[in-house]
Amino acid sequence: MNASLNDFILGAAFNLVTAVIAVRFIYYPRTQKRNYVFTFLAFNPTIYFVMALLASAELSVGVGFGLFAIFSVIRYRTEEMPIREMTYLFVIIALPVMNAIFANGGAIEKVLIANGVTLALLYLLERGWGFEFETSTHITYERVDLIVPQRRSELIADLRERTGLPVTRVDIGRINFLHDSAELTVYYAPFEGIPLTAPSALAPAGHPVRALENEAS
Repeated sequence: MNASLNDFILGAAFNLVTAVIAVRFIYYPRTQKRNYVFTFLAFNPTIYFVMALLASAELSVGVGFGLFAIFSVIRYRTEEMPIREMTYLFVIIALPVMNAIFANGGAIEKVLIANGVTLALLYLLERGWGFEFETSTHITYERVDLIVPQRRSELIADLRERTGLPVTRVDIGRINFLHDSAELTVYYAPFEGIPLTAPSALAPAGHPVRALENEAS
């Protein structure tokens, strides 16, 4: 095989390995969203091949950001994508734009540094090093006798017991005395084993605490 073909194959392998590390070992363990894993790993090598097969380096960069613009427009015509997943999508699109330099035998050292720094930053952010992250979920709660400020500690203890989550604080929303229920926003610190957005992580079936929506903050 000639040198250009070797560079093409080496770049494809390096790009795919980088994407797998970012998606499988950094993104997926924290979110458990399989649909986005498929999207990210399908986008990444495809974009690399498009970029690598373009002859002009200047044209490649322009087309790369053009592809990202197109995908951003598609996002507004399909199901809404959370900010976290949009960030990963940008990273997954940007990586092959950088790694396509392999195919042209360009500044390999800079590409390696850029990929390493990107992966390290994603890892640090997902681990929460230096930051205090908090996850929230909206639930319908039937014990309105515990929503008074004087019994807030009892409310938090009851939510911890019935949901199994390390609840730290609660916001009281709409109260319905006719049906003895209240809308609560429950905040808890995410930890290993509980995804950042996972309705299944709430109370077991049969309990009257009902999850409405989860969101990471």
